[in-house]
Amino acid sequence: MGRKGREIVKVDVGELIELLKKAYADEWIAYYAYKWIAKMVHGPGSPHIAELAEKIAEEEEEHANELAERILELGGDLPYGIEKLYEIANCKTVKYPEDLNDLKGILEALAEAEACAIEVYNKILNWLSPCYEKDVKTFHLIEHILSEEIAHEESFENLIE
Repeated sequence: MGRKGREIVKVDVGELIELLKKAYADEWIAYYAYKWIAKMVHGPGSPHIAELAEKIAEEEEEHANELAERILELGGDLPYGIEKLYEIANCKTVKYPEDLNDLKGILEALAEAEACAIEVYNKILNWLSPCYEKDVKTFHLIEHILSEEIAHEESFENLIE
């Protein structure tokens, strides 16, 4: 990021980078969890859940890439290694039921995981607020990701009903 781009960020950049790194770790953990369940889910209705999980995995990967770009723009570096991602993540795991035929249990686990993501991104937005001008670019990025996480949670809750 250029001089003027850094100059307009009115927050502690080091703290912002750490918040974004933790969210970045969450996105990779979510990506893996969605890819895994897409392959492992069984039973009637499972093809629909598998298809939805694949779609959301792609969005989680997109979120990770967007966060990575912003972290690097801010002068940070990306955490390296699965162990490091797990160590710094806010949302460390999706708690799937033991029986992967339990589609309601799977949907509830996924909705719970999305609720964790919503909480993380809402905290970052609140930290950047009330002065939206503190870092307008990151604010819009987090706002975009938060809206997608809310839609993901709603998708799972609608399927539960």
